[in-house]
Amino acid sequence: MVNGYQAKSLQAALTILAKDPAVIPYGGGTDLMIEAKEDATYLFLSKIPEIKQIVEDEAYIRIGAACTFTEVLESELTPAIIKEAVSQIAAPAIRNLGTVGGNICNGSPKADSAMVFFVTGAKLRLVSSHGERVIPIADFYLGRKKTALQAGELLAEILINKNGLSNYYYKKVGARGALAISRVSFGAILDVAAGKIMNCRTAFGAVSDIVISRAEIDALLIGKTIAEAKAVKAEYLAAYDKAIVPIKGRVSAEYRKTVCMNLLRDFLETNGI
Repeated sequence: MVNGYQAKSLQAALTILAKDPAVIPYGGGTDLMIEAKEDATYLFLSKIPEIKQIVEDEAYIRIGAACTFTEVLESELTPAIIKEAVSQIAAPAIRNLGTVGGNICNGSPKADSAMVFFVTGAKLRLVSSHGERVIPIADFYLGRKKTALQAGELLAEILINKNGLSNYYYKKVGARGALAISRVSFGAILDVAAGKIMNCRTAFGAVSDIVISRAEIDALLIGKTIAEAKAVKAEYLAAYDKAIVPIKGRVSAEYRKTVCMNLLRDFLETNGI
């Protein structure tokens, strides 16, 4: 029998966490189902309306952490790159249960939604009974299965910039067409306006202990015309060749490195660089 609390509001959930930091938050449970512990106490979050919404304000699209992948897919507000990544996560039955917050807080570099949130420059709103903080998703991951989530904190929302995401590139490489765990996943954004690259972000998932994303390397292309970006292409590729240090898993590190660099080159060539 599973022990736990069913929170009906965000404040109620935070009060429970403050009293018992050992409680394990439980969204859709698709990760925890296979690891459920008889002596654990769970905090069920699926009925909290404050973190089940997808809304927008002047600056951001705000995705509640307890939204399921299906809800993210069906929302008109969800950017296309996120929909494409989410559509390739597992099967419909799992997407109907699994939550975007759980996928992020699992701390896995193979989490398909986490990688595209890196690409979109997402921020995370973390809340506790003592207040809240907003941090870039890049600061959230500290290592495999290690995150910056503190005792008593919950991920409430993912904040995504509303503009500059239309020109994107996304690829997932798996062993089969469906229900595939990523061997390598790659996403990128190239925002071009008035003939210049206004923003460039790239990210590689399922390659290392954390998602690989290097803003300082992507900055080599920002502010340049496509022709000027071509002139620094070799420097850009060389920098990523050095930064990508894959770990060995189901496939070799050499395979992962080759796939990463091929995808990066294809992204550049697709955009005329």
